[in-house]
Amino acid sequence: MPTGGKAGRRAAITALIVGALGLLACGKSQPGGAAKEVELLNVSYDPTRELWRDLNEKFIAAYEKESGTKVTIKQSHGGSSTQARAVIDGLEADVVTLASFLDTDAIRNKGLIQPNWVDEFPSRSLPYTSTVVFVVRKGNPKGIKDWPDLIKPGVEVITPNPKTSGNGYLSFFSAWGSVVLRGGSRDDAIKYVTELYKQVPVLDSGARGATTTFVQKKIGDVHLAWENEAHLEVREAKGELELVYPPISIRAEPHVAIVDGNVDRKNTRKAAEAYLKFAYTDEGQEIAAKHFYRPTNEAILKKHAEIFPELRLFAITEIAKDFPDAHKQFIGEGGVFDTIYSPKK
Repeated sequence: MPTGGKAGRRAAITALIVGALGLLACGKSQPGGAAKEVELLNVSYDPTRELWRDLNEKFIAAYEKESGTKVTIKQSHGGSSTQARAVIDGLEADVVTLASFLDTDAIRNKGLIQPNWVDEFPSRSLPYTSTVVFVVRKGNPKGIKDWPDLIKPGVEVITPNPKTSGNGYLSFFSAWGSVVLRGGSRDDAIKYVTELYKQVPVLDSGARGATTTFVQKKIGDVHLAWENEAHLEVREAKGELELVYPPISIRAEPHVAIVDGNVDRKNTRKAAEAYLKFAYTDEGQEIAAKHFYRPTNEAILKKHAEIFPELRLFAITEIAKDFPDAHKQFIGEGGVFDTIYSPKK
């Protein structure tokens, strides 16, 4: 055989090998090019471990039955802003389920998420909402019932750092709103948060770290916690902790989003979209309620009214133009928090 023929055959074989490796990189394939196995990475914030572990199990079974595709889902958890930075820096998330609009939109700002992401899924990409409540010691010895009680002499408050934690900055916004939405001035609010953070002995970087400080290390008299985290703390403490609902708190909006730049490169969009849509199904909404997240399906929320007491849940637009404006005013460089907080030495 002529030399050129052998070279041509070798080139053809090489091309076939490269093509096969490309298919393997996207997962094992079945006829028609559909992936038989898909792996997804959900990058989330601190307290959602139990929620998504439960959702993952139900979704994996349902999706394999429906599509014939086996999905493996990995989870990553940490302070919400820290998690957003990790995705921006290269963590290959397929979906993000972070604590707020700000963190998800920071990823959008880097070109990894499409501009209209907030309208991609129902209810402004909110399968559930949450709020910030109080956890206190057995018998509530410091008599903590409302935000003004947090600055009483001798009260130690546990809350995470608002610069790194979604729980932290929503707690700051809640504290601020508790003043200005009940007739207080901006100066009154600045005075209040200044006193509040003087009574914070430890600023953990994330919500779960603050839980460890309060529950396991037994530091502090009150923990400003996500509603779901508060229920988990009280349940696991077996009578040593109590949950207190203040009359007013913020409506927390932990959006979900597809990381478009990653799913298109990894060929995982179909499974990733189905995954987030599952959180809106009746089964997904029931799982959210089970883990003390407020379902956005009103019928299912009302069904569980006994575990979601009514309180004044205010929107971020009641204390600022929007989340970016609130961040700039209160948490960003040179904002209110920087002017009122000095780390303890």
